[in-house]
Amino acid sequence: MRQSLDRFYEGLMVLAALAMAFTFVVVVLGILDRQFALGLRGLDAYAGYGIASALFLAMPGTLQRGEHIRVTLLLQRLSPAWRNVLEWWCVLAGVALTWGLAYYSCHLVWVSHLTHDMSQGADATPLWIPQIGMALGCIGLAVAFADAAVSRLRGRPFFRQPAGASAASE
Repeated sequence: MRQSLDRFYEGLMVLAALAMAFTFVVVVLGILDRQFALGLRGLDAYAGYGIASALFLAMPGTLQRGEHIRVTLLLQRLSPAWRNVLEWWCVLAGVALTWGLAYYSCHLVWVSHLTHDMSQGADATPLWIPQIGMALGCIGLAVAFADAAVSRLRGRPFFRQPAGASAASE
């Protein structure tokens, strides 16, 4: 199961990298369009879709790598017992919030598909298509928080040590 989850997080990171590469290509096309009047429409919207997809798709892998911003100022000053309580509260709140976010982002994709919601920009893209990246990233983040809670319950580490980081930096 651990390997499957790790591959899932890595797969989402690959999709995020592809979304960033897509965004780069679209931005370059936008520059070329402005220079040579190629008549390409909706490039700004596509760049936005790519950036949003990259952001959401990268969240689960970023959480697993322990690279989300954590405010440790308070945690460092607490006793180990209170630190444990606060970290449990944070993980459980993360589970609840991200599963809600995953549900509503999937619902948004479904409603956009049913209502044939279209982009208001020059691209006239059906909005459910770019919303899939957001929904998939939200699902991944919810799975990652649930994985973190189960790992914590079993006494196993969830967060990977970043390359070059020392154990004292946690």
